[in-house]
Amino acid sequence: MPKVGMEAERRRSLISATVDAIHESGYSDVTMAQIAKRAGVSGGLVHHYFGSKDQLLAATMRHLLNELGRAIREGLARAETPRERITAIIEGNFAVDQFRPAVIAAWLAFYVQSRTTESNKRLLSIYAARLASNLTHNLKAFMPRDKARHVAEGTASMIDGVWIRQALSDTHTDRQAAIAMVEDYVETQIAAHKAQ
Repeated sequence: MPKVGMEAERRRSLISATVDAIHESGYSDVTMAQIAKRAGVSGGLVHHYFGSKDQLLAATMRHLLNELGRAIREGLARAETPRERITAIIEGNFAVDQFRPAVIAAWLAFYVQSRTTESNKRLLSIYAARLASNLTHNLKAFMPRDKARHVAEGTASMIDGVWIRQALSDTHTDRQAAIAMVEDYVETQIAAHKAQ
């Protein structure tokens, strides 16, 4: 009889192995067998838990999205003003456990797969809509809703762009520089609206 909690532990182990394997080999080249070996389980067990490589990637992305959401919620819990909430959202998108090479590679694979895999496309759409909505809500304290929505989309695009550029770069991740770049955009947009 398996130990209580063993399935959840194996799933976490397989998700972690998936992130590392994608970083090392790329999504297209990695196999379920390689992921299983890295996690220390049989290939059959991976198929039992996830069914296919696409389903494993979707589970991995759900896990990463949950972790991202947790980081943002923790920051929002400490924020007291709309501007602090915007900062919490930006910082959460560059959380230490997210903005690292292996996870960046997994996110890039997720973006690519979302073009052809409906479940991944849906997950990405939910993430994007939530990010834009949260930013818009807080930016409305500084500008009209239409302008806030526009700046929110620009901010989200900058966040995504920094991630993609980092995925394509051989340089180390610099979380603080990434946050500062996005914050500078937001500050510029708020100041431009105040100057009108």
